[in-house]
Amino acid sequence: MEKFSVIEFGNNIIHQQNAIQFNQSPQPSFNKNFEMLINNLKENKTKGYKNYFFTDNPKQADRLFTIFDDMLAKEHRTHESLIEYLSLNIHEGFVDHDIKVACYTDHQIFERYHRFRLKETKQKTAQSITLKEILSLSPGDFVTHIDHGIGRFGGLHKLNVNNKTQEVVRLVYKDNDILYVSIHSLHRISKFSGKEGNVPRIDKLGSTTWATLKQKTKRNVKELAYDLIKLYAKRKAQPGHAYPQDNYLQHELEASFIYEDTPDQIKVTADVKKDMQKPHPMDRLVCGDVGFGKTEIAVRAAFKAVCDSKQVAIMVPTTILAYQHFKTFQERLKDLPCNIDYINRFRTAKEQKEIIEKLAAGKIDIIIGTHRLVSKEIKFKDLGLMIIDEEQKFGVGIKDKLKLIRTTIDTLTLTATPIPRTLQFSLMGARDLSVISTPPPNRYPVQTELSIYSEELIRDAVSYELKRGGQVFFVHNKVQNIAEIAGMIQRLVPDARVGIGHGQMDGDKLEEVMMRFMEGSYDVLVATTIIESGLDISNANTIIINDAQNFGLSDLHQMRGRVGRSNKKAFCYLLAPPQVSLTNEARKRLKAIVEFSDLGSGFQIAMRDLDIRGAGNLLGGEQSGFINDMGFDTYMKILNEAVGELKEENWYKDTVGEDNTEDSGKAVFSRQFVKETVIDTDLQLLIPDSYVENLTERLILYRELDNITKEEELKLFEENLRDRFGPVPSEAIELINVVRFRWKAMSLGFEKITLKGTKMLAYFVAQKDSAYFATPIFHAVMTYAQKYKHLSRIKEQNEKLMLAIEDVNSISKATDVLIKMESLIEKN
Repeated sequence: MEKFSVIEFGNNIIHQQNAIQFNQSPQPSFNKNFEMLINNLKENKTKGYKNYFFTDNPKQADRLFTIFDDMLAKEHRTHESLIEYLSLNIHEGFVDHDIKVACYTDHQIFERYHRFRLKETKQKTAQSITLKEILSLSPGDFVTHIDHGIGRFGGLHKLNVNNKTQEVVRLVYKDNDILYVSIHSLHRISKFSGKEGNVPRIDKLGSTTWATLKQKTKRNVKELAYDLIKLYAKRKAQPGHAYPQDNYLQHELEASFIYEDTPDQIKVTADVKKDMQKPHPMDRLVCGDVGFGKTEIAVRAAFKAVCDSKQVAIMVPTTILAYQHFKTFQERLKDLPCNIDYINRFRTAKEQKEIIEKLAAGKIDIIIGTHRLVSKEIKFKDLGLMIIDEEQKFGVGIKDKLKLIRTTIDTLTLTATPIPRTLQFSLMGARDLSVISTPPPNRYPVQTELSIYSEELIRDAVSYELKRGGQVFFVHNKVQNIAEIAGMIQRLVPDARVGIGHGQMDGDKLEEVMMRFMEGSYDVLVATTIIESGLDISNANTIIINDAQNFGLSDLHQMRGRVGRSNKKAFCYLLAPPQVSLTNEARKRLKAIVEFSDLGSGFQIAMRDLDIRGAGNLLGGEQSGFINDMGFDTYMKILNEAVGELKEENWYKDTVGEDNTEDSGKAVFSRQFVKETVIDTDLQLLIPDSYVENLTERLILYRELDNITKEEELKLFEENLRDRFGPVPSEAIELINVVRFRWKAMSLGFEKITLKGTKMLAYFVAQKDSAYFATPIFHAVMTYAQKYKHLSRIKEQNEKLMLAIEDVNSISKATDVLIKMESLIEKN
């Protein structure tokens, strides 16, 4: 055979005299019994065979070897004595008896799917652009400048300053007053996002209204943040239960997951475990789009708690979901020592009584249920972890009860559409947040189409899905005529088996319908939004939503998430009246859901949802007024500023304590006396038109550059420029150097630096009694002024102290001056 490059197998094989024997057998099956596997490996060893383990996932190899090492510990050997690891992916394991080689694959040992790789499509780019579009500015948009208030964006403009061209952003205020904002201060501008349809009041430049509003908001926010931080600090100070490191059962559970972990899942699992191993209560929010594997993270966390003899309560918003989670948990933990049960209104009174007794006696490890779990009658023997699914669906009373639980017990909250409130709290550091944004391999985005109500479309969609052996959800949210809709579908597609489900049905009846749909006895399920939360039926790949204009964005997104949970292409049809007759808000909602049909768009949808709903419920009713007055982003800036100021105060250090093990001398350097340095210059600093022609793109680059805070990010920015647009021109290089210059100026305590002609003016901290003037930093600047008397002098103007330095005509020279000052600090 070696002479030929192609060998064909087919019906017309020529019969040859000499047959070739392949002396091979397939990899034996071990049913995840690792003792059997180890005995098999030992047996091979004694026969003189070499054992190889194939996987291209190092995490899997680690898991398997940890299990092996645990089991071989009593014989004082490790896995290396039995098997070698090859970082390759083969389709099936085999034993070759001639050359004495036994090859095992991880997916056969752990009985999971063998993962095939889809060609990477260009999804990523499309997704990032949409987010860019939301944040990007177009002329006429309302913007908020943190010092001057709300105006309209007037685009990028070129100004001639001392015969040098500079690019600035033009803002138009009341009475057509114009404000030019330097591209070094773009971070002070943000797009106005209040309640959609709410037109903000444009401010007058130089009036006091904006300053007063800002002060008032800040005072208010400070009180709010004070309470929040207190609560957070209280939790951090509470003694909680610190769980031990993972044991071999935990490794076994994680290795038996039939899908491959996505990078985000690996990271979030690690975050959750790290929190659980700390000696204070965990309160982590996991945000992951529908079907991105949040439940798996919950399973792992729950089992970790059970391994340490603690009980776990899993709270879900609907009875159906309780049953579904019960099924999932039961399936995942079936071979492990763990008792799982669920409690909902479908269980009989006798069963419920039994479950409550078992819980109190500690005979149930994991209990799944609705809000009944926080009622008085339910007592736990030793509750260690509370998992809450879709918290925003619970009422205020329940949420308050959960708040109490949170301060003493580890809590893990899962949500697919982060409501603004939880989302933003988390970003602020009053709660820990993890995001899962990578879809599982082999998933396609759901194709979403908006259409007017049409029986033809319904008939075609249902017939197509049934032809390929799938099932269909039809969402109709009016109980009174739901039966007519079901009849209509039966009329259009006579061979479809149609079921009806809604919340007003008898509990058992509803469960039966859902169960039959899950088992495939129905082809079409006509239901109200009861299907929205968490039904997981991988065979249902078409959903039709009637009167889509009446649903909120997050509801639409959740319902769409019911389909497309396998590797089949899924469809979502939104039926709504003609666009003309819809309200402005409904039009925007439907546009948003169709725009973001990509995987992992839940997060963007939430961002858009913030815009649409107005971020009023972010921090309670009173704040919504402020948010609508100044726009969400600016409000967040003020919130962060307020939190920053609180952290500087002594009570904060006493309450939360500082992670400051350094001596107090070093602490002075790390303290930032200046939050921001304003740079005013007549140098030609810009990205030339000839380099980046597109205006919007240039603005995006300016904003990106202005928000960079780390040296690595700056280098990456420069690399990306070179990569996208070619060699970087000198003006743009100088522009990038300004960012470095600004960082140095901030650390040296200069509030403003003017660079004009050949002169540099550096203004010190304005607050005269600031601790800054007693620091080695100020002392070093003074030493510099004395050392270079011929070039520099200290002067006071309008009660502002400044340092004037001659012979500075470029950014690089100005940077050199600051470097010399820094070197003097070291000496001091």
